Amino acid sequence: MPPITEPAFDDDLRASLLAAVRAAADAARPLVGGGDGDAVDAAAVDALRLALAAVPADLRVVSGEGEKDDAPMLHPGERFGTGAGPALDLVVDPVDGTRLAAAGRPGAMAILAVAPRGAYADPGPAFYLDKLVHARPAAVAGGPPDAGLSLDLPVAENLARLASALDRPVSSLRVAVQARPRNAAVADAVRAAGAILHRFEHGDVERVAYAAAAEGDLDLLLGIGGAPEGLLEAAIVRAHGGVMLARFAPQSAVEADRVAAFADGLAPDAAERGLAAPRGIALARLCAASALVVIAPVTACALAPARSPLVVVDDRAPALVTAALPSD
Repeated sequence: MPPITEPAFDDDLRASLLAAVRAAADAARPLVGGGDGDAVDAAAVDALRLALAAVPADLRVVSGEGEKDDAPMLHPGERFGTGAGPALDLVVDPVDGTRLAAAGRPGAMAILAVAPRGAYADPGPAFYLDKLVHARPAAVAGGPPDAGLSLDLPVAENLARLASALDRPVSSLRVAVQARPRNAAVADAVRAAGAILHRFEHGDVERVAYAAAAEGDLDLLLGIGGAPEGLLEAAIVRAHGGVMLARFAPQSAVEADRVAAFADGLAPDAAERGLAAPRGIALARLCAASALVVIAPVTACALAPARSPLVVVDDRAPALVTAALPSD
């Protein structure tokens, strides 16, 4: 595969992408608290489609959310933009946290990320990934340059390695795990190791932003979550210089069969690119070049500490960009 050229995200591109997510969030916001998640998604999708047409780029959708939950979406392969400008791949969630928005709860946002053509891994038919995310620790004198965490290691060992790299006790680590039956064993292991468990129901993108940023309030995110969100999360982690590992984690026999067939049919360079690696896909394979992430809050979102030059947050409504994660 030819090398991917790092992009230059100019002011016009940034402004037009911000206008697009702002349009999606503005369209969804009147429906907050109404109880109809599909209506929230549909309003955001319609607004986003119109706004993306004006983006000065050749945009190709890699992941547009929605299929897993049979919700309105932008479809993989769809093209947007004026066609004049850089060739970019787009991952987008018109409303991440649809159920939160429908219920009038914090943590719902419109979010997209663009990267050079070919930069994102293709998750194929996978709906779920096992994920591990943390900020890259500053080098501790005499210690290794990286914490050395792995999806193959027990939770307690990963926590011990991260604590050592941070030069802190395990008991001080704050670990986010989505509250789902599929993650119960992970949550139990975090508690047993003595770390602080941050359980959350929805909003793993928001938590990844906090785990990947060195100044965030989370030290680690673990557990199985959505595959489409995983590409957005990879872009966020890349923007903050953090660490992310992921691997397929099918949650049904049907999904397992689809993922197995997809893996069997991957191109010859797939193993080299990490797509078929049994030990997990590294960040450099999930998002192989710098990505620009653009976010607009639909309900109050804890986004204030998660900033980098490659993360643009619409803070036009200050009350919706908060600095604190929802309580456990």
